Amino acid sequence: MSWIHETRLTWLQAAAVRVLKTGKIPTHLAVIMDGNRRFAKKQNMQCVEGHLHGFEKLSEVLFWCSELGITEVTVYAFSIENFKRSKEEVDGLMDLALKKLESLLNEMEKIHEKGLCVRVLGNLSYLPVEVQKVIADVVLQTQHNTRCYLNICISYTSREEMCNEYKNWLPVFKRVFCLPMTSQKSPSAMHCTAGTAKTLPWSLELREKFA
Repeated sequence: MSWIHETRLTWLQAAAVRVLKTGKIPTHLAVIMDGNRRFAKKQNMQCVEGHLHGFEKLSEVLFWCSELGITEVTVYAFSIENFKRSKEEVDGLMDLALKKLESLLNEMEKIHEKGLCVRVLGNLSYLPVEVQKVIADVVLQTQHNTRCYLNICISYTSREEMCNEYKNWLPVFKRVFCLPMTSQKSPSAMHCTAGTAKTLPWSLELREKFA
């Protein structure tokens, strides 16, 4: 999978994009990558193959977001809870993540041309060391890009993030009454790829939800 989708729009697609842009377009889209196992089961595939198809669709999502002027995408790819799955599936997912992140490094010239900044959110200590190293390389090499943003949530849960933030801010509570507002905008739209109704109650202020 190429992270930078370079397919040219057909005239019909270009017309559709122009029509869509006349309406309200979110600036930040959140995507829950769910339903890969159900897809694999329906297609008589191994679970890892279903996850591979999910990763391949991600480049298409980024392409259409770019065409529509959506400048920030947050992808919820792998929850801490997913580590409870079978060792075979988890190992397969970690291997897949490693390969896709390495392929991103190989496309760094295109990434810089697009001005894409990649940020990875989650408790990375749960991940294999080789995955952690590649993540660090990707984040460091793209940190100064500011045209658009891809946030990848891996080994992540909102509950753990809140607990960690509470621990970090606990000493400050003794000196101040409230926390400063974050400068990062909340997603204004969310899509769940499984077609089921899911929400992100702790991290989103949603105006639009698509299942």
